[in-house]
Formats: sequence, structure tokens, C-alpha cells
Amino acid sequence: MPKDPTRAAKGAAAPVPSTAAAPARNTDSAPSALGPAADVLSAKAGETNDLAAAKPYNADKAGEHGFTNGVNPVPGATAEAASRLPSGSTVSEANSSAKTGTVAPEGVNATIAPLDRVRVDSAGQMLTTNQGVPIADNQNSLKYGERGPVLLEDFILREKITHFDHERIPERIVHARGSGAHGFFECYEPLTDLTRAAPFKEAGKITPVFVRFSTVQGERGSKDTARDVRGFAVKFYTDEGNWDLVGNNMPVFFIQDAMKFPDLVHAVKPEPHHAMPQAASAHDTFWDFVSLMPESTHMLMWAMSDRGIPRSYATMQGFGVHSFRFVNAAGESVFVKFHWNPKAGTHSLVWDEAVKISGADPDFHRRDLWERIEAGAYPEYELGVQVFTEEQADKFSFDILDATKIIPEELIPVRPIGRMVLNRNPDNFFAETEQVAFCTAHVVPGIDFSNDPLLAGRIHSYVDTQISRLGGPNFHELPINSPIAPVHNNQRDGMHRQAIHRGKVAYEPNSLGGGCPFQAGAAQGFVSVPARIQAKESQGKVRAKPEKFADHYTQATLFFNSQTPVEQAHIAAAFRFELSKVTVPAIRERMVASLRNVSDDLAQQVATGIGMAALPEAMPRALAKAPKPEVSKSPALSLLARPGDGSIKGRKVAILVADGIVGKSAVALHEALFAQGAVPRFVAPRIGPVKTSDGVAINADASLENEPGFLFDALALPDGEAGVQALAGDGHTAEFIKDQHRHCKTILVMPASAALMLKAQIPAALPSGDPDPGMFLGASANDFNSFIQGIARHRHPERETDPPRV
Repeated sequence: MPKDPTRAAKGAAAPVPSTAAAPARNTDSAPSALGPAADVLSAKAGETNDLAAAKPYNADKAGEHGFTNGVNPVPGATAEAASRLPSGSTVSEANSSAKTGTVAPEGVNATIAPLDRVRVDSAGQMLTTNQGVPIADNQNSLKYGERGPVLLEDFILREKITHFDHERIPERIVHARGSGAHGFFECYEPLTDLTRAAPFKEAGKITPVFVRFSTVQGERGSKDTARDVRGFAVKFYTDEGNWDLVGNNMPVFFIQDAMKFPDLVHAVKPEPHHAMPQAASAHDTFWDFVSLMPESTHMLMWAMSDRGIPRSYATMQGFGVHSFRFVNAAGESVFVKFHWNPKAGTHSLVWDEAVKISGADPDFHRRDLWERIEAGAYPEYELGVQVFTEEQADKFSFDILDATKIIPEELIPVRPIGRMVLNRNPDNFFAETEQVAFCTAHVVPGIDFSNDPLLAGRIHSYVDTQISRLGGPNFHELPINSPIAPVHNNQRDGMHRQAIHRGKVAYEPNSLGGGCPFQAGAAQGFVSVPARIQAKESQGKVRAKPEKFADHYTQATLFFNSQTPVEQAHIAAAFRFELSKVTVPAIRERMVASLRNVSDDLAQQVATGIGMAALPEAMPRALAKAPKPEVSKSPALSLLARPGDGSIKGRKVAILVADGIVGKSAVALHEALFAQGAVPRFVAPRIGPVKTSDGVAINADASLENEPGFLFDALALPDGEAGVQALAGDGHTAEFIKDQHRHCKTILVMPASAALMLKAQIPAALPSGDPDPGMFLGASANDFNSFIQGIARHRHPERETDPPRV
């Protein structure tokens, strides 16, 4: 029998104070600073923090750029832990059995004894392929020239991406949670001077489409309202074949090269040792990774902004992300970037609202899309393009092949070229939405690719993924196929996986694993010979990035400076929440150091919000002197710059009712809202008939319990003292009103309901004392225009305080 470690410890030492030991027992937050070790868990937390702190920034990053560095990569930097505690998945690994065996031998991929033979510990080991070949450079795809196309010869990229594509069974690895709809695209005018692509050949041409919206991180059963990037994939069924425009609701991405995509997703997905958290980036491994990848900063600004939690799929933008090419019939080409702009405007949820919605209705976005189409409030988007030449691209201070950069609209305006309307829901979710297969390689004549290295990886990856969501990527672990050289890499999971990897780190760069397994460098690793196709060529095959890719912060600063004060406050609050969930203080400090290169004000707000006593030094930049940007502020980047057409179509408005309310005014408001395309609902303490004081028939179709306030876009409180007293006696009413007020929604207060506002302790004015523009008091039954205009604004941020007053 194995010894009982708790029994062996009895009487060995004084009891550990709970205040010292308890913090390390949490897996989703930690104090702003760690105290002395009180037990093994707090010792693990302290040593983990020390290990992460030993890598305050990614010192290898500067060596990724330029041709010379590309052909002579250096070994990756590592740090040594004080003990094996930080690298372990669990402190319970010492509890052995005949099945589990013992702890993985240090630095060994063992093939002996019970399950020890399949345990892997990569501490102190270099990265290899599945055939045991040391990998010299794990940062870049093999390209012809530093800005050239990615080469099919790159077996390291292909093995890594192919394995990654087959890691999840049977759902998609990313974008698993999706919703779809049919519709059509209508071209505004012929674009034959630019492209021969079928959808753009003539004015008024109609092309059928199918669109799939999705979250990225979560599984198929996860919630809709997670803070996350949203997929925006459009399949054009053209008369010359299918064209898939596979994009996101944000125009940039976290990484610059497809080589880093598996690392990014491994970092953001639930941590492998305990499979938490689901559909969330607020955890250690994600922030460890991005804090070591400064090129992620621009995307972090977008993801932490209100765009990360859209109000609906009908009110979010879509982007092709990469630079593509338009090619006309003469073979002449120009670069193009694609933009989808919603007719209803860009609107979002606030964090508190999104959290509550996820509990009450995790299908909130899926339901909204379905209900809009069923009701005839068809989502509509305008397709716009930014068209530019290679000569123009060469003059920009940034590289248009860099997926972490945008082209500000002040440099290249967005030209509207058509509209898309979604007007039919699928007949069968599985047959259509779940089985639809999008691929960036699906293009038609007139559409072509750029040399964007991230796009090159997607061209391969999407094809490979769609060949089979099952597959068997672990053939190299069958005895006849296994190499005699040791195998150490960050590939995980898939069918028939035999290795049981120790620890929670499955990505690179990392600090939580001491940087291991590390890239081998030119001395020991595989390096492609930089042979040139012709002698006159100035460059050959190389793993490197152009110098301009090293500017990681200029456009992140542009994005932040282009937001309104309210949006900037939301970005700071989002970073505050996410980093408060990180359990390793060194990672928090590293991320704040990175934010100093974006905005000292933002960094200070975040630091204060997570209890950081002093701002750390700004993180060293990979590019010491960034080029002067053409644009320092772009109003078009603000959500509030796109208020939409001013309509309230599809908005859900709660009208609270109870026995004794005045029915005439409630019904008149319902009719006025419905006439504008809104979705008004009578919400009562219970569903069913409501006895009004004036005999007007009302039937409540929702209750205060089953449709909480945060599910609605606006609130109307009724007239009639008896009905108001009935509502005041139900505790749900005050919560309903508080959520609407806290989320800055438009509120109509008919005369008798002033008592409800008092009971809920809702102030009638703003904190400044000025009138609340989203509060309409004492409205008559004949004047609801101001209330409707208020709803069209979606939200009244003037009311917002942090923390909330109510």
C-alpha cells in the first residue's frame, strides 16, 4: 500500500495558516503578490512565478527578423526552475499505483515500465519533429525570400499544421460553436476593370450565399456571449464555382505566421491539466503566450474592446483579414481587403450583461439570428473593399502582408461594391450549418492570394481539416513507425494518442515550462539551404519576417487612441478582469509592461485595477525605432462611428405589466414599437392574461423570472398605481430595472412607475447632475417618439460608472 502523505505529515510541523495556504488552492485568480511558501501548493505557485519572472520578455523576438537572422537562428532562451514543481501538471503525481506508475523521469520520453513508458517531460529538451529531427526555427514558415511565397517543401510546417488539424474529434478545433443562414449577394456596379470574379461582373447580379457565424474558443455546446473573436464566413455560390470569404469580425489577428497558429490555440483553449476554463481567454496560458508575443498587442486591443462581445450577429462587422488580389481579364492585379458593414450598425454587450445573458440564454446570438429572419427583419450587410497597388503598399510604414496590421481608411477608403441579405433559416442545422465546409483555398477566377504567411498556412490547413475531422495523426507512435531518436514537441491529442505529457505547457514561447522544449538553432537543428532559383536573385529560401513586421505596437496605439473615452474604459476593464484571473503575478506584470508601449494611461488603469503597486518598465521593443505612422487617430475604428440606419428593427423591448396597470398606454406603446420593427414583449410576474384597470386585454408572453432584464434592449414601466404596487412586491422587478439601468439601456417611466424607480434606488440624473438622456419620465400615451429615438442609440454610456452606482 502506498503511504498516506497526509498521515505522514501529521505532527511534523505547526498548522499552516489558512490565509497563507488558501490563495494557492484557487485556479482562476490569485493575489497581486505572492507570500512566503506555506505548503506545497504555495511553494509551487511561488516557484512558478519565479520561473515566469525569469523571462520578463521574449529576448529571442528581435532575432526573428531579417535575412541574416533567418538563415542562422539562435537556440531558444530557457530558464531553470528551482525544483520540478512548476513543470508538473499536479502535485498529486507522487501518489502512485500499479497503473499510473511514478513521476515522469526528468527530461526523458520514457518507453519502459507501466505507463511510465508513455510519459513525456520536455524540460531541458529541444524541439523536434515527430521523426526526431531537431527544429532550428519554430517561428517562421519556409519562404522564397523573406517576403516570398511559402514553399510546399516545408515539411516542418506541414507536419505541425496537419497534426494540429486533426487534434479534435469530431467537432471543429476552432469555430466549433456556430450559427448559419442562407441569403443573397447583390452587386452594385460592374468591377470588370479590377476583377473577372463572377459576383462582380454586372450591376444587380444576384449570387446565392450561405453564411456561418461562430465563436472561436468554445466547444459546440458553449455559450454565445463569451468575450471572443467571431467567425464571419461567407460561401458565394457563383456560376464559376464556390468562393469562400472566410474571415472574422476583427480585421487583424494575434499572429503573423501560420507557424504560430497551433501555439496560439493551445494557449487559449482550456488548460490541458484540468480542462478549464471553457470558452474564455482569462487564464494563465493565454496571457503567458500573448505577453511573450508583442505582435498580438494590436489584436488584444480589438478583442478586449466592446467588439469582443457583439450585441448580435446582425450588428457586427466582418473582415477578410488578409490582403488578397483582384485579377482582371487582362491578368492585371491589385491588392484588395474585404469589409462587411452591417446596415443595423455596430453594437455590443457590456461585460456584466453578457455574463448574465450566458446564464439565462446561452443561445442568445443563435436565437437572435433565427428570430430576426423568421420575423422578416433580415440582417443586411454592405460589402466594401480597400483596393491598392503594389506601389502604394511599398510606401506604407507597415507591411500589407502582416495580418496584425490594418490599412487605415484615411489611407485607402472603403469602397462599397454590393450588399448581402440573409433571408432564410436552414431547414436542418446538422445538414447545413454543421456540415458546411469553408476553405480559404476555395477561390474563383478573378480572386487570388497574397504572400501573407498566415494566409498561406490557412490555405493548407482548411483543406486538410475538411478532408476529415477524424483521421489518425499519430501514426508516428505505432511501433513500426516510431523513431529511435527522442521526440519532444508541443503536439497533443488526436486518435490513438499514447504519450501522456507532464505539465500544462503545450506551446512555445512559454515561461511556465522554462521555455522548453526549445528550438534547437542552426548548430543542431534542420536549416533549409537558402538556394536561389536564379543567380541574379537577391534572396533565397529563408525562415524570417520582413523588418516592418517587427513594429508590434503602432497600430495597437492607433486603435486605442481612436476609441471614445467610454470604449477606452471598457478596454481597461476587460484587461483588468482577464488579468485578475491569471494566477501568476509575473505574467500580469509582463502584460502590463507590454501595454506601456500602447498607452501609459491604459497600463496604469490596468495596473491599478489588479493591485499592482508600481508600473513596471516598458517591455523592450523588437523594433527599437518604429517608422512614423501615416495616421495617428482613425475615428472609423470606433464602434460608435457606425450607429447604423437609426432604426430599431429587431430590438427587444420589455414592457412590464401586472394586474391593475393602465392597459391603454401599454398597448399603445406596444403598437408603436411593433410598427417600427421592434420586438415588444409584455413581461409580468407570471405569463398569461393581465387584468388592467381600464379593461384593455393584455396577455403577458414572458415572466420576470424566465426573461430577465438583461435580455432586453430597452425597458418601459407602466402606469396605474395598483399594477405598480403589484410589481413592487416582486423582487425580480428591482433586479430587472437595475440591470437595464446598469447596462445603460433606454428606460421609459410612465407616471405611476416613479415609485418603482425609487424602490430600486435608481437615480433620475447622471452622476454629474445632468439629465439622463436615456431616461424618459412621465411619458404620455401619445408621445413615445423620444423613447423610440433613445432605443435607436442602443446604449447611453453617459450613465456608466465603474464600479456601478446601483
